[in-house]
Amino acid sequence: MDLVTLEEIRQLKYRYLRCVDQKLWDELADVFTADATVDYGTRVYGKPLKITGAGDIIAYFRAKLGPDVITVHAAGQPEITVDGETATGTWRFEDTVIATEHRVVVTGAAFYEDRYERGADGKWRIAHTGYVRTYEAMLSLDDLPSFRLTAGPSSAAGTGASVADATVR
Repeated sequence: MDLVTLEEIRQLKYRYLRCVDQKLWDELADVFTADATVDYGTRVYGKPLKITGAGDIIAYFRAKLGPDVITVHAAGQPEITVDGETATGTWRFEDTVIATEHRVVVTGAAFYEDRYERGADGKWRIAHTGYVRTYEAMLSLDDLPSFRLTAGPSSAAGTGASVADATVR
């Protein structure tokens, strides 16, 4: 087993998660193959979310995960199988999404099922990622009168307040 390849794929998945949480859409675009697919089995939209093409995937993230949506993803326990220039991976993950405009918090867990391809430039990219939720829990911020959120980075220099701070209160 090529341990360097396994580490490159782990770093790729971690980069994907970090870019989503930090809203680094231009950097995230390089994580996917041009014809990548996603299949997010979340119940928030009432049906699985399926998108094809790196451009459309990034457009979705730009449109749906704006400054009033805070996300935190944590993935681990990867099971990665490499077969030449392709690979597959299964990852356990948990996430929290705080949508301040809609005044909800969603938490959940699932197992990502991924496919990877090594490009002509030698870099691994995600060809497919998707999951079906193990669970998803949603609660209204209106049900939590004592809930206060401080989120960064600060959008107003020197005030310590972010867009999310102002929206939640």
